[in-house]
Amino acid sequence: MNLVRAELERLSARRFVQLMVVLLVLAFAVTAATTMAGSHKPTASELNSAREQAAEARRSMEITHQQCLARQESAVPADTEQMFPSDCSAIDPIRQDRLPIPADYLPGVFNFAEQARPLLYFLIAFLVLFGFLVGASYIGADLTSGGVVNLLLWRPRRLTVLAAKLGTLLGGVLVLALLASVAYLTAFWVIGQTAGLPGRLDDDFWSSLAAVHGRGVVLVLLASAAGFAIATLGRHTSAALGAVAAYAVVWELGGRLVLEIVDARRPDQLMLSSHIGAWLGGGARFFDPELCAGSAGTDYCESFYSLNWPTALLVLLVLTGGLTAAAFAVFRRRDLI
Repeated sequence: MNLVRAELERLSARRFVQLMVVLLVLAFAVTAATTMAGSHKPTASELNSAREQAAEARRSMEITHQQCLARQESAVPADTEQMFPSDCSAIDPIRQDRLPIPADYLPGVFNFAEQARPLLYFLIAFLVLFGFLVGASYIGADLTSGGVVNLLLWRPRRLTVLAAKLGTLLGGVLVLALLASVAYLTAFWVIGQTAGLPGRLDDDFWSSLAAVHGRGVVLVLLASAAGFAIATLGRHTSAALGAVAAYAVVWELGGRLVLEIVDARRPDQLMLSSHIGAWLGGGARFFDPELCAGSAGTDYCESFYSLNWPTALLVLLVLTGGLTAAAFAVFRRRDLI
């Protein structure tokens, strides 16, 4: 327990951690201030106009669906067939995930229900960067300066010391992520109430937002552990930064380009960024022209394949777990001086 308390004090006392917290607060403050400055409470005339435009858009969708059904019954000329899919249920308004709403026609008005998810993605992205950099610098600086050696003189158990550092890091990042999320979403909820529209805040909205937030927190913890592990393997903070930069340039850019040149199928599923997006979004769809290569020209075909979140999570866990296990194995036997 004393070891964990000591590590928590060391983590909170690091200037880099304090600087990152300040930058986190500044980024949130700027985002909130910009949102408030660009929003206003809609007037009665704006609301009425928006309701009329949304109703007209829904009527247009219904008319298009009826025309598609009429096409299937040969009630429209053949030259209009290309306008509609072979399966009219694809454009049935009842089956759509989302229909036009008045908020879509209120430019300059912040709607919390519509903007909460994009704002939460921004928060998660910043926290992922925060966790990775703090995790890498936390162990990297101690290995470079000899702080780990001094700590082992007090507690001569390598794996216990490294596990305490990793546990303290993940616990600290988790608490910060939860506190930041509550403060961040509360601030924008207040903006929606006072300088915009709250939107439809039903149970489905909150459950969906909670699911995104939960997946985001897991991603933040995985990024923190990965930064910690890579810096441990490389014995320096710059090792983690260099590894990420090398991966992004060599594989995400160069590898993707080579795969496209050789016409490889489904290169997106080989990219870590695709799995991150699939996990965070609860799934992802990617384009594959070969899926509809044998379809007739008049048949409706979607050239997309899906990457589900369980597969994406498994890839992220295996990668992070492998890096962490390797870091502990190397740290156990390596000369630290």
